[in-house]
Amino acid sequence: MSLQKFDPEEIRRKSAEFEAATLEEILRWAWETHGTRAAIGTSFQGAGLVVMHTASKAGLGFPAFTLDTGLLFPETLELKATIEKLLGLTIESLKPDQSVDEQAAEHGPELWKRKPDLCCTLRKVLPLQKRLGGLDVWITGLRRQQSEGRERTQIAELYHFDVLRDRCILKLNPMANWSRDQVQDYLREHNIPTNPLASRGYRSIGCVPCTRAVGEGDDERAGRWTGFDKGECGIHTFLGASI
Repeated sequence: MSLQKFDPEEIRRKSAEFEAATLEEILRWAWETHGTRAAIGTSFQGAGLVVMHTASKAGLGFPAFTLDTGLLFPETLELKATIEKLLGLTIESLKPDQSVDEQAAEHGPELWKRKPDLCCTLRKVLPLQKRLGGLDVWITGLRRQQSEGRERTQIAELYHFDVLRDRCILKLNPMANWSRDQVQDYLREHNIPTNPLASRGYRSIGCVPCTRAVGEGDDERAGRWTGFDKGECGIHTFLGASI
């Protein structure tokens, strides 16, 4: 999809307008303007659960997908099955071209310990890039409060996800201005199951070898990639890494 598909100035205006809109209003706009060409991407963090539940409750039939790297916690996979049953939907699993063992055979064992950017590119960025190529709108659970690197997140952003092919997408972050407390209040109010790891200090949950519990005063994403100057896997920045 070329950049000409979207008007950057119109997206900026719409994003400013959305600051005063409810989550359901933003999602309904996406559904009415793009239908199933808009999809929810989730890693089953609290905000993603709120987005899927709100869409389901409003009768908005967005497709949903998740990145299954082959390194997810069992608790995450169990939550996926629970949410599918609760909401009556199938959440597509996007998987990398190589299994963990195949990646180890080509790049060496435990690539995440040596080149975490490359590992994330192979297991997350490239599978997502393929999926976004068939969409107009990517709906995320990004929130500004999650980390310093996400403080400038806009509700609607023009996102150039494939520079080589000049392709972009409308990235919709309808919960950008939500606080962690608001998310937790919604989950409790609607009795939405959450990842049990969250109650053990895991405030941002990714792959097993790259996730740890954090202290109450830390950024939500402080427990990711300990020991590396790295705060994002690359799916929100399309981080470059030599393959």
